[in-house]
Amino acid sequence: MRFHFESYALCPERRELIRGSEAVPLGPQVFDLLLYLLRNRSRVVSKDDLLDTVWGGRIVSESTLTSHINAVRKSIGDTGEAQRLLRTVARKGYRFVGEVTEWYPPAESVPAATNGHGPDAAAASEPILAVPERPSIAVLPFLNLSGEPSQDYFVDGVVEDIVSALSRISWLFVIARNSSFAYRARDIDIGMLDVKQVGRELGVRYVLAGSLRKAENRVRITGQLVDAATGENLWSERFDGTLDDIFGLQDQITASVVGAIAPQLERAEIERAQRKPTGSLDAYDYYLRGMAHFHRASREAVEAALPLFHRAIAVDPAFAPAYGMAAWCLFWRKINGWMPDIAAEAPEAARLARLAVELGRNDAIALTRGGHALTHFGGDLDGCIALLDRALLLDPNLAAAWYLSGFQRVARGEPDDAIERFARAMRLSPLDPEMVRMQAGTAMAHLFAGRFDAASSWAETAFRQLPGFVLAVAIMAASHALADRLEEARRAMTQLRRLHPALRISRLEDWLLLRRPEDRAALTEGLKRAGLPA
Repeated sequence: MRFHFESYALCPERRELIRGSEAVPLGPQVFDLLLYLLRNRSRVVSKDDLLDTVWGGRIVSESTLTSHINAVRKSIGDTGEAQRLLRTVARKGYRFVGEVTEWYPPAESVPAATNGHGPDAAAASEPILAVPERPSIAVLPFLNLSGEPSQDYFVDGVVEDIVSALSRISWLFVIARNSSFAYRARDIDIGMLDVKQVGRELGVRYVLAGSLRKAENRVRITGQLVDAATGENLWSERFDGTLDDIFGLQDQITASVVGAIAPQLERAEIERAQRKPTGSLDAYDYYLRGMAHFHRASREAVEAALPLFHRAIAVDPAFAPAYGMAAWCLFWRKINGWMPDIAAEAPEAARLARLAVELGRNDAIALTRGGHALTHFGGDLDGCIALLDRALLLDPNLAAAWYLSGFQRVARGEPDDAIERFARAMRLSPLDPEMVRMQAGTAMAHLFAGRFDAASSWAETAFRQLPGFVLAVAIMAASHALADRLEEARRAMTQLRRLHPALRISRLEDWLLLRRPEDRAALTEGLKRAGLPA
């Protein structure tokens, strides 16, 4: 039996702690201490409990116990400050608070069926492990279809990188690589696996499978995301490249797969939450329902999303992403002119954004949404850029962090850097529900780089997808005007005045954050030529 949490697997029989594919060195007493905390995670473990069990009742100093607790935290990527997995309960003891599943080798845990009938067959259809409340995924070893065993290392490297990248997504429970690769170790034909059975054996809701085929100097990798409960194929894609830079190709494939499946997972979870009876909702389901409304981006949808994020916070006051999304809803209201009194609402938006980044120091989504919202509600621009840079360190495949950091670079006067970030986000998540925001950001960056034709083209693309997006319409009007296409500029201005009647030249600095005077001057001049009142 093994304990799985985050990207770790602890095997009592082999006395090993594995992270990804690497063994984590542990002293005997540190291992015993971690094992005892995992086995007793349902309660607070007192210091006396630990002394009796780990040290056999011997008298040891307080500093010895503390140093061993610190060693446990270090081994699992935790700290005494964060206490993400191992929490100190004042004057009581310690408790392991991370989400844990217990995994039993399939050969030992699945009862043999009796001709598909009877109690044994019924038992085989039941989950062996409880599926975690949050979304969970296992990445199976990919099939090597090239006929060249020498390519196995490349295939396995891709899978290990995908597991590692998925493990950075805070809301996703990822089965450790060693558990999913156990199927290959038992000489099972991966291509013949029943995905539903894998889901039951590993206790996951989703399974990612794939294959590699090599022909001469070219390689093709195919990925497929499957709902383990229903067997439904949620997503499939193929990635082609050359073997000239095999490790660069490996990185590209990893980023593409993770960036593509993350929105698909979120979409599948939203659909699941919407089917759930309202009376049994918890914080995460309120959050998902809020995201479903938020992605529609209309005024009515955002007004419906905001109270759902607040309800998620009420259920779990430490749920950092919900604070970030609530703050971001207020930012979206501001940018679209749906906030009649910005001065009155800005303090609440700033409060929510600060709580998101304080509670979510190690949560890429909370840092992204909260950090970007804070940029527009009294935060220090450079400090907020650092928050999104940290989000990208935590999750380099988070498309939202790439595109929102692009908006921050536009605000700081770095349009070409911004364009690269918007392009990275689009490559990572080509079917993203927030694609229109990436397009509008690209338009804005081209405007301030003086490329007015590119700016108007991107803005019009965004406008066609979301006609109510005020920023896209404003960039469209300004870029046409600066390119001396005054008729097109005035048509866009008519639309802008209808969407945001209160917008004026004198209020542009309150509406949109721009550090460089020349950027403010360009936007002002373009909108003035298009007909925006003073």
